[in-house]
Amino acid sequence: MVAPPVVLIVEDDFLVRMLAVDIAEEAGFSVLQAIDADEAIEVLQKRPDIRVVFTDVDMPGSMDGLELAHAIRHRWPPIQVVLTSGKMRPAADELPKLSRFISKPYDIHLLTGLLRELGG
Repeated sequence: MVAPPVVLIVEDDFLVRMLAVDIAEEAGFSVLQAIDADEAIEVLQKRPDIRVVFTDVDMPGSMDGLELAHAIRHRWPPIQVVLTSGKMRPAADELPKLSRFISKPYDIHLLTGLLRELGG
C-alpha cells in the first residue's frame, strides 16, 4: 500500500486550522500541523516527505505566510505551496513561483481539488 501524500497546514487560528485539517484528511492526505512559520520550518527540517504546505498569510511570529512561502521555495523547491488569507490577496508578483492562492472562507471543493492536484 502506498502512503498518502503529506500536507503541512500552517494556521494560527485553531478552528480554522482544524477545518483545513479535516478537508485535507478527507482529500486523502496525511496531515501535519504548525501554528506559525517558525514551527513550520522546524517540521519541514524533520519531514522530507511533505509534498504540500498550506499556509495562512497573516500569522504572528518571525515571518508571515508570504515570507514562509518564499523560504520554502528557496530551501525546499519541490514542495508545493498554497497560501490563504481572508484579509488580503497578494499580488501575483508577491507570490513565489509555482505557488497558489485561495481566499478565506475556503470553498471546500476548490481547496480539495487544489490539494489533490498539487499533492498527487
